[in-house]
Amino acid sequence: MVCGRNDRNTPSETLRALPLAAQLSKVMNLSGLHHVTAIAGDPQRNLDFYAGVLGLRLVKRTVNFDDPGSYHFYFGDETGSPGTILTFFPWPNARRGVRGTGEVAATAFAVPNNAIGHWVDRLKARGITPGAVTQRLGEEVLGFTDPDGLMLELVASEPVSSGRSVGGFHGVTVALDEVGPTAKVLTETFGYQLTAQEGNRSRYSAAGAAPGRHVDLLHLPDVGPGRSGAGSVHHIAFRVPDDDAQAAARRTISALGHGVSPVMDRTYFQSIYFREPGGVLFELATDGPGFATDETPQGLGLELKLPSWMENSRSRIEAILPKIQLPERKVV
Repeated sequence: MVCGRNDRNTPSETLRALPLAAQLSKVMNLSGLHHVTAIAGDPQRNLDFYAGVLGLRLVKRTVNFDDPGSYHFYFGDETGSPGTILTFFPWPNARRGVRGTGEVAATAFAVPNNAIGHWVDRLKARGITPGAVTQRLGEEVLGFTDPDGLMLELVASEPVSSGRSVGGFHGVTVALDEVGPTAKVLTETFGYQLTAQEGNRSRYSAAGAAPGRHVDLLHLPDVGPGRSGAGSVHHIAFRVPDDDAQAAARRTISALGHGVSPVMDRTYFQSIYFREPGGVLFELATDGPGFATDETPQGLGLELKLPSWMENSRSRIEAILPKIQLPERKVV
């Protein structure tokens, strides 16, 4: 659903005097990822893996607003905080995606510095063969795939603690045949900074310490383009604090020559979308109103929630959706 809305705030005279990219950086207060959305196959298998193996909480069970005959699952921390949310469109008949450039190559979660060994053992005990533990940009990294082939990573990047649970996002890796144009969007439009380089990998980071503040660009000029499907990331969303910041961001992105969508009402946040020059779909999502708008914090994910404009069709939608059982969450 498209929500028409007027641009209510006019940038200050100080902001008007700045280049457009600088205006956006000042207005957005960009701090990192909001969520990552991927494509899955079987919905029950998806639920069982992310709740049962990774120990994430199913914080919302709804439908794809653009395809209400299919689910939209949201996994995250206890409240679905921005920067922790991995979401899925599970399409049972989806063909497997093909890895390549112009897409997200890996989605990384942060874990405590002492937890990688535990996760190697946990994954193997559940029939998952992880890759070798590697060192990358001074951090310990464990890679593995979910049942649909989605590439995931655990990065030891939090202070040593007694826990071993997956935290929020560490960041994402984007595979590109040409890095420069995407890097320009991150630095000149989003206000990110180049913070590390190693081989063909360049890391761009948002200021501060919010979860999901890193975007790694992987230069792969000799690899063909990826093809979307099960096991592929559909889009990545960056945080903006509120509607006014989003409206200012939309004006500037449009002025910079990117085709940007109208504001979309996603019930739990408001969204705008544009495709960056490397081919990845970027979203800017507001922090609020959050996932407790239609459920109690204790009851998140327990019921199928529909947006208000679909409630009249609930019976028909429920009849079409695949039957599932809520998974037992295995907290690490």
